[in-house]
Amino acid sequence: MPENLRNLVRRMRDPYSVLGVAKSASESEIKKAFRKLAKKYHPDQNKDDPTAAQRFSEANQAYEIVGDKEKRAK
Repeated sequence: MPENLRNLVRRMRDPYSVLGVAKSASESEIKKAFRKLAKKYHPDQNKDDPTAAQRFSEANQAYEIVGDKEKRAK
């Protein structure tokens, strides 16, 4: 794993807490939680909130990890 990716993973909050789901959550629960956050924090929906883009990005990163069965297994 590249060093910059390792540093990102170390700094990132727990992806399950970002999405607001339990570690035992099903795929459908994870997907539902992600979609809810993506809609809530999408930059096009929150043009006046400068932190929305950051939260949207964090939700995307968490879903990339938790939403992928192979990555979740690691």
